[in-house]
Amino acid sequence: MDLLRSLPLGLYLEQPRTWLHRLDPRVKLAWLMMFLLTPLLANLTWRIILVLGLILLTLSAAIPLRVWRKQIGWLLLLCLLVGGTTSIMPDGLAISYQPRLPAQELNFTQESALPVKINQPWYQPLIFWQSAPDTISASLPLASPTPYQYILFHKGPVRITRRSLELGLRLGTWLFTLFYGTNLYLLTTAPEEITVALEVLLQPFKRFRIPITEIVLTLTLSLRFIPLVLEEIQNLTRAIRTRAINWKKLGIRGAIQLLLLLADRLIENLFLRAEQVANAMIVRGFTSPNQHQVRWHQLRLRSVDQFALLLVVLVCGMRIWIGTLD
Repeated sequence: MDLLRSLPLGLYLEQPRTWLHRLDPRVKLAWLMMFLLTPLLANLTWRIILVLGLILLTLSAAIPLRVWRKQIGWLLLLCLLVGGTTSIMPDGLAISYQPRLPAQELNFTQESALPVKINQPWYQPLIFWQSAPDTISASLPLASPTPYQYILFHKGPVRITRRSLELGLRLGTWLFTLFYGTNLYLLTTAPEEITVALEVLLQPFKRFRIPITEIVLTLTLSLRFIPLVLEEIQNLTRAIRTRAINWKKLGIRGAIQLLLLLADRLIENLFLRAEQVANAMIVRGFTSPNQHQVRWHQLRLRSVDQFALLLVVLVCGMRIWIGTLD
């Protein structure tokens, strides 16, 4: 299963078992929802804190470097590409603004900026010892009180402003939190644990006659069916390589026909695998999910899980304190 080993995201790490593996899946789901929901309407500081928190969680769990090196590498490259592209894009709408003042008032303002000659009276009994200035400047250049600059970089067509840079950082950090937070959850949680946790959490919806057990069973089978789909794709890829097909001689039309034949073969093999799974369940007497409950994992909240839930509440409180937009 070379294709399964080379997948960058969504793999479950069986060995070694870290402290993240031992946490209750419901607690880890609460942490995942916290990482996905708290960046909404949050400032840039909080988004950067979440990114650093995910990296610290990975390092503290002592996940092998060979597992997450490629994952973080490709994900960082994607986030940098998206953030850099957003930073050099315009930060507003391309609108041609109309001057607020009419042309005559603009000319009057420009003329008033010139030095104006003021005639002083020849008799000043109170301030005769002071020499009156001959000219008074109507407008003096004001020095900037702070080194604030809205345009950070401008060279040729590349123009980076404070607004565009902030948008790029916000988008890049949000993508990293979304993808890597979900991947870390899948990396440390087995598919059976995920489905059991969802079934327990969705029990109140049974009052509305929603088939929770059937939905969870379908989710479990779909998660178990993903390796079969990848295996079929890998078999077709190896079959094409062994036949040494010359794609240049086929042309565009021939290549499209061959790809359609491969897609038809893939769908046929997948339906055959699905039928085999259904026959295996029928032979084992699995007629209804309500009558044949299969518990792969026993849920139990320990003291460590309760402490992790308390940390979720504290982090949400920190989000309200330091993460709110100004």
